[in-house]
Amino acid sequence: MLLSLEIRDVLIIDRLSLDLGPGLNVLTGETGAGKSILLDALGFVLGWRGRAELVRQGAAQGEVTAVFDLSPGHAAHAVLAEAGIEADGELILRRVNTADGRKTAWVNDRRVSGDVLRDLSDHLVELHGQHDDRGLLNPRGHRALLDAYAGLDLAPLRAAWAAQRTARATLAEAEATLSRAAAEEEFLRHAVAELDKLNPEPGEDATLDARRRLMQGAARIREDVAKALAALSDDGAEGRMRDALRWLEGAADKAEGRLEGALAALNRALIELGEAQSGVEGALDALDFDPGELERTEERLFAIRALARKHGQLPDDLGGFAEGLRARLAAIDGGAAGIARLQTAVASAEASYAAEAGRVTAARQGAAARLDTAMAAELAPLKMERAVFVTEFAAGEPGPEGVDAVTFTVATNPGAPSGPLNRIASGGELSRFLLALKVCLTGDTPGQTLIFDEIDRGVGGATADAVGRRLQALARGAQVLVVTHSPQVAAFGARHWRVEKRVVADQTLSTVTALSDAERIEEIARMLAGDTVTEAARAAARALLQG
Repeated sequence: MLLSLEIRDVLIIDRLSLDLGPGLNVLTGETGAGKSILLDALGFVLGWRGRAELVRQGAAQGEVTAVFDLSPGHAAHAVLAEAGIEADGELILRRVNTADGRKTAWVNDRRVSGDVLRDLSDHLVELHGQHDDRGLLNPRGHRALLDAYAGLDLAPLRAAWAAQRTARATLAEAEATLSRAAAEEEFLRHAVAELDKLNPEPGEDATLDARRRLMQGAARIREDVAKALAALSDDGAEGRMRDALRWLEGAADKAEGRLEGALAALNRALIELGEAQSGVEGALDALDFDPGELERTEERLFAIRALARKHGQLPDDLGGFAEGLRARLAAIDGGAAGIARLQTAVASAEASYAAEAGRVTAARQGAAARLDTAMAAELAPLKMERAVFVTEFAAGEPGPEGVDAVTFTVATNPGAPSGPLNRIASGGELSRFLLALKVCLTGDTPGQTLIFDEIDRGVGGATADAVGRRLQALARGAQVLVVTHSPQVAAFGARHWRVEKRVVADQTLSTVTALSDAERIEEIARMLAGDTVTEAARAAARALLQG
């Protein structure tokens, strides 16, 4: 609900503060008094596109502040949360327009863009009038209005649409992957065959390299090891030591024990020599290799390294790389079956979406019939009983909201062609159509302030009374602000302000005055009688106010 509107130096307003309340708030005044300026100022602070120059002549800047009361569940909280703005019950919008055209806006003292203001305004204020292209006259919003009237829950439809999109995207991705894989199928099969034939093992490169180095080194050291073995054998050191042992044993009996130590040492030496000889023999056996084995080892080592370079892999990673290639081949080989399964999933998702869309279409058509009947009942008291309101359906682009394009159309006379509201109806007719439609759709925008700009234009008498009664009915569940020239409509207001122009120091200024009960009688009498207010006009005004 709009609590207050404060305007400073805007057009012909120097200082103005307007405190509003719930129910029906009425603004009246002579033509040109500045009633439209109030709406321009409110539109400015809400970010609506309007007059380019709003600053009062001679002022450095114009400023408008609007204060709204937000209930805890108000839809504007989502916009505020997205913008990172806190609002606890009260929302203050302030916008400044400097004389050089720069515009700056704040929400609760947080600087914001015009887009944020416009997003907020969609949930704060709804304007209805002959030139309104944001509300009921905008065909792009008719489907949402019908859905709200029908009380439709679109969550299942949106979920079905999302599932359909996901299924289609998955199928498209799989088809693209298969197409890319098929383009490299020949390479994949050749590479996998080459890798399978070689079948490299993790760590094999290091093992082969070490074996190769060993065999290469064996050729160089084997001759020396063989010479060492010969030197240690019977023809070498071992033979000489055994000869020495035999000669010493023959002489030991006559040496009176002097050779016992030498004989013991020589026996130990022979044992150590045998161990050395055995170790050298083992080393010589290890160094004994087949030259063909070296050639085979080098060929496999070089083949593994060449394949690794070819595929840009480390030798130890070739096994995993081969697995990846095999998986891609398997995708190609099993791709047709996989695509078929995904196509089945897409068909199922499309069928689910079509069923949900059909359910929503049927619900909309039922609601449309009820709305058309309700509109016929509303139009009759507004002296438009011959007019025909029809909610038309056409095939729309499928989406999360369904497949229907919905448009509210009218034919002002039986047999006349129907068309969009703003193209068929005249000014007065259009105002009454909009009011009737809003009455039928009441409750679709809880928490909004509804503004009706001269919606009673072109009507009077009983029709104006019917307009006033419907505005009053709307105001029971929402805040309604109406700019009117009709005394019948003004009489239904819970609060009444008079807008008038005055000249101060050669400057024309617009003022707004909250009217007391007595002042309301005078204002409504003026609206009835014109410049000269008579007692009869005052009596008529009292009668209107008394209902």
